[in-house]
Amino acid sequence: MIPELIDVNGPWKVLPPGIHTANLAEIKQRFATSEKRKQLFEGLERGVMALYEAGCCAIFLDGSFVTEKPDPGDYDACWDPVGVDVKKLNPVFLDFTQKRKRQKEVFLGEYFPSSSKADQKHIFLNFFQQDKLSGGTKGILRINYPENGGQSL
Repeated sequence: MIPELIDVNGPWKVLPPGIHTANLAEIKQRFATSEKRKQLFEGLERGVMALYEAGCCAIFLDGSFVTEKPDPGDYDACWDPVGVDVKKLNPVFLDFTQKRKRQKEVFLGEYFPSSSKADQKHIFLNFFQQDKLSGGTKGILRINYPENGGQSL
C-alpha cells in the first residue's frame, strides 16, 4: 500500500520516510493520473519488465513522479544488480552517457544500479531517500511484480 504523501518543506508533498512496497497496478492507480504521467508509467512498466526478464530482484522508484508535482518530467529508479544476467540485460541500463539520454528515450526515466555511488557519501538506494530541495528525509517505492506471486522484484 502506498502511504499518503507528506510535506517536508519542499514545493510539493513526497512519500514519508522509508521504503514502501507497491505493485505496478497500485503505482499506476496512484500516480498515472494525467496523460504525461500515464506515458511515464508506460515507460516505467517497460523498464521493470526488462529488468525482471534479466533476473533483477529489486527495483526502487523515486523522482518527481512519486510526488505531488503536477507535471513531472521523468522518474528515477535504481535496481539491485545481484542476480542480474548481464547477457539478458538491455545495454541501455548501463549507458550513462549524455545524462542518460538513451535511457530516457527508451524508458522515459533514468535507471541506476542501487549499489553504485550517487555522490561522495551515498549509494543510489540511500541518495534517493533524501529530498534534494529541502534536505529532508523522504520515502521511495520498492516495486512488487504481481506475476511473481506479489514478491518484490
